[in-house]
Order: sequence, then structure tokens, then C-alpha cells
Amino acid sequence: MKRYITYIVLGLLALLPLLGLNSYLMHILILVIMWSVIGMAWNLLSGYCGQVSFGHAAFFGVGAYTAGMLYSKLGISGWWGFPASVFVVAVFALGIGYICLRLRGPYFALATLSMGVIFRIVAENLVGVTGGDLGIMIRERTWIDKTWYFYIILIVAAATYYLVRKVIESKLGYYFVAIREDQDAAESLGINTTKYKTIALILSAVITGFAGVFYTNYMGYIDPKVVFALHDISIITIMVVMVGGVATYWGPVVGAIIMVLLAEAIRSIPKLGTAHHTLFGVLLIVIIIFLPNGIVGDFSKLKRLFGMRRPAP
Repeated sequence: MKRYITYIVLGLLALLPLLGLNSYLMHILILVIMWSVIGMAWNLLSGYCGQVSFGHAAFFGVGAYTAGMLYSKLGISGWWGFPASVFVVAVFALGIGYICLRLRGPYFALATLSMGVIFRIVAENLVGVTGGDLGIMIRERTWIDKTWYFYIILIVAAATYYLVRKVIESKLGYYFVAIREDQDAAESLGINTTKYKTIALILSAVITGFAGVFYTNYMGYIDPKVVFALHDISIITIMVVMVGGVATYWGPVVGAIIMVLLAEAIRSIPKLGTAHHTLFGVLLIVIIIFLPNGIVGDFSKLKRLFGMRRPAP
């Protein structure tokens, strides 16, 4: 059953639009799947390889602007951003990796955070290229109905899940975990840690860039403060994985469901303003204290807590 659960879940998800869900519910589903993709990408680099990044907004923004600039500068469909972003985001990831992967622990995290902020500032000031604070608007939407957007991001999510699982279950994945557990010991065994950290960074960046490409085509508008946002992209990405479960396959999916639904519930309450930032922080503290491995990673604790034990034979 465990072997086929992924196919069962994907099949059920593919049937959801046939239920005649309204536009708002489709939008929520699309956001959940998109954040699952971003969470799986971050988990590959930070959860399995141990390189905690606070700068994934940079990769998301580069992917988003790749699609946006194809439309605004070349007059071609933003969907071509998917193949184009593989090269563009990979080049930016190599540049960031050359600077940041020389560092370890909190220094690496702070360096990636700085890169995300730098990208936002550059995008705001390159008015002739990015449009600055005015951003880029895609005036010709591909579809009005959200069904096709749902299937596109579902395909991206399925491909991401498959890729992450294959990588982690391969020799490459063992190298990632060895680097996470003890980088010095991995180097002493002959593992080229710089090479494999760079591979993990590029894979994670390209997947995140795909989410950015989709966001541009789905929303039809981007600007630097949105797609390079430290809190709304980088920090939420970390929370998605921390809440769901670090270094687990289904953790990012569970975390995305919780974070998106919680954000929507909070926004529906009037006069709360930016209180959701505070509530997200409280949630993260609770998770770290009581479920340090996330909901999926510490699911056995939850079963014991709620008395979900198998009956004695």
C-alpha cells in the first residue's frame, strides 16, 4: 500500500476539478501545490544536504522574472520560462554557490539571506530591465478558468516529488546525507563536498525557479517586493518544511496544507492586519519545542498523544 500511495493521492487530486469546485477553492488548491513544490526544493538542499538556506526567494524571483521578461521584452509566452529558467536559474545558483558554499552553518544561512535581499534591491533599481517597483504585467492571460493552472502545477509537483525521491534514494542522496551529518568526515572518505553541495543547490534552485515561472503566469503580475520577499517567500518556505517535517518526502506537502489554510483563515478575520506573522512565529516555536522533526517526522508522537495505538492481539 505504501508503494502505491503516491499514485493514489495524485489520482485523487487529479479528480478534484471534476467536482465543480468554485474559483476560490481552486485557488487554495493551487497555492497548496505550489508551496509543496517550493518546500520540496528547499528540503532537498537544507533537509537532506544540511545547507540551511534563507535565500530561496532569490531563485523564486529569478524564475518569475525569467517568465515575465520573456513576455515583456521578447513578446513570447511566459510559459517558455520553464525551459529558459533551467539555464538562467542554474547560472545564478552557480554564482550564489561560489560565494556562499564556502561558508558553513549560520554563516551560510546569513549569506543566502543577504543574496536574496541583494536580488530584490537590484530588481527594484534596474527599472529599464525589470520595470522596477512597477513590476511586469502579463496582459494576455492564457486561461481564465483555473483548471488548467491546477493541472500544470500538479504535474510540476509530481515531477518534483519523483525527482527528489530518486535523488535521495541514489548514491547522490547518500552523499547529501553524509555531508549533512558530518562534512569533515565525508571529506575524509573522499567525497567532494563542494561538488555535491553545488549539485544540491542547483537542483533546489531550478525547482524553486519553476514555481516562480508558474506564479508569474498564474498571477499575471510580479514586482520585486512580491517575488523576492524575505518573509513571504524565504521564511514561509522554511516554515512549510519545519511544520511538515524536515528530510521527509511528505513533510513539505503537509506543511503547505497547514500554512496556506492557516494564512487564509487569519486573513478572513477582520482587523488582524499583519498578525499572521506573529501567529506563524508562535506556531514555529510550538513545533520546534514539541515536534522538532515536524508533523510527519514525529507522527509517532502524535499517535501516542491521541491514543492512536494498535489494539493488543
